[in-house]
Amino acid sequence: MARKIVVTSGKGGVGKTTVSCNLAVHLAEKGKRVIVCDLDFGLNNVDVVLGVEHLALYDITDAIEGRCRPRQALIRHPRFPTLFALASNRVSERYVSPQAVRLILESLSPQFDFIVIDSPAGIEDGFHRSAACADEAILVTTPHLSAMRDADRVAGLLKSYRFDRAGLVVNLMRKDLIRKGEVLSPAEISKALSVPLYASIPEDDKFFLENVSPKSRAYRALAELVIELPFKEKKGEKG
Repeated sequence: MARKIVVTSGKGGVGKTTVSCNLAVHLAEKGKRVIVCDLDFGLNNVDVVLGVEHLALYDITDAIEGRCRPRQALIRHPRFPTLFALASNRVSERYVSPQAVRLILESLSPQFDFIVIDSPAGIEDGFHRSAACADEAILVTTPHLSAMRDADRVAGLLKSYRFDRAGLVVNLMRKDLIRKGEVLSPAEISKALSVPLYASIPEDDKFFLENVSPKSRAYRALAELVIELPFKEKKGEKG
């Protein structure tokens, strides 16, 4: 059964979708079967970030409303054969319940190792819909005060969910600003938010990076850490 990891943030623009997609790419490079599920119905762009928007025939709303089977809604990445996107290109006029999304993800779960859920930023219904479908969480923030303040609110909400674990990714880090004392270090941010630090991602404006780049190394280390974390199998599930 797939491990379902929700990637969330308090503030928009901190790179949550980029973290979701890069984590999925590096998991796929390790041979893992991965879905990136876009549950940001308002600002959906997982398929765009992955460069597969032109391949989308269906999306998760189509699967929920019975216009296709869940597997038909998946978009295989042409570069990474074990990586799939589950887009949300069209917004349903009807309310999409957490239960409806969970049924789709659970039907796909036996065929995959990981389902990375890209959550909307903030603490509205979209956050709760995404969190309700996950077993683990990754909170993304940048070292900026406004992002950290919003992340602190989300960190408090994450504790109310019975996740197997939750970790922190600090994105857009610059060592020169840390040395100047203009921003907190990743360890200090982790301590302030009371969330274990998974990774610190250096600032870089590219997505697909050479393996020698600091950002690519950081994502590779994040993927390796996630893989090594023990999977807590739920009652009634078989791996």
